[in-house]
Amino acid sequence: MSLTRYPFEVDYSEVERNCDLFIDVVREDLQSSILQLPRTPDLVTYKRFHEGYEVLKRHTQGFVTFEAPQLHPPLLDDGFSFFVLRTMLGFTASEWAYLASQKTSTKVSQSSARSLDRRARLNRQAFHSLSSGTREKVDALVSSACDLLKEGAEEVPENVLHRLDKVDTRSGLASLRHVAEEDLPYSALLYERFLGRPFAAYRDAISERVGEVMENAVEEQLRSAGVTARKTKRAERLEGFDQAPDFIVPNEWDPQVVIEAKITEDDGTARDKVTRIQHLASISRQRKEQNLGGFQVIACIDGRGFGVRRADMRKLLEATEGKVFTTRTLDRLVDFTDLAKFRSKP
Repeated sequence: MSLTRYPFEVDYSEVERNCDLFIDVVREDLQSSILQLPRTPDLVTYKRFHEGYEVLKRHTQGFVTFEAPQLHPPLLDDGFSFFVLRTMLGFTASEWAYLASQKTSTKVSQSSARSLDRRARLNRQAFHSLSSGTREKVDALVSSACDLLKEGAEEVPENVLHRLDKVDTRSGLASLRHVAEEDLPYSALLYERFLGRPFAAYRDAISERVGEVMENAVEEQLRSAGVTARKTKRAERLEGFDQAPDFIVPNEWDPQVVIEAKITEDDGTARDKVTRIQHLASISRQRKEQNLGGFQVIACIDGRGFGVRRADMRKLLEATEGKVFTTRTLDRLVDFTDLAKFRSKP
């Protein structure tokens, strides 16, 4: 059979008869955004990072001396040096907060540390006007960082990896001075990059933003067709839905169509979304059995994560009865689904 049509263009009985062929059609249509990420104000460029690094290096005379009082001037000079300090430790803001609370008499919450971290990245003068309570937390974080960096990695059993066993922190300040004064060995740099995964923290931070790309595209299709739709908020609770779908048409009191939208490069995330869509299809069947009226389930997906497992794509086609759209076919979303009943614009 030569298949040139998409599953949403044919009767579902044809999808059932030739499911494997339709799986191939959708998988081949998936586009990966692995080389491109949305740029947000939180993105730290190398130029900006290097500026903060040089401020910290200058105020510590090339990391020759590293005491907490010495780090107050660089924080005032450029708040970004606070972020550089955390990067030297190799910790998340939450991890830093925990260790600061352990090593000092000041309790630093994870939310406080994350807030300070973000302020430092976005504002050079982030530490100019602080309340006494916030100043105390900053002092605790800085003090604990100085102690940890001076101590370096502890001796641990062979089957344990110490978090400070890195090329720039392994031997305390001697390691810091070495990487500051000498050319960092390229193999060591590559190994550190391997451990940290390039752009890992940034990709984690914008994971929800990537998903919003598809949601925004779906919303534009609905708006341009004049389709009344309820776009739900993240983690919103709606009666009749233990997990609210991304869109309900026309609204949650009379659901006729529900849409789940997702872009992901991760197969685990894709599997979770498929499970959610299957659950929505189950709710629709239950509503029909209770004479409440079912609803059509639509999936708008993209990214290589959805193409990893054929079994997941099969489940997706079965749950939506073939109503699966990708970025390339999103312009046909309204015309080939029950959304056409709600079109008010040509």
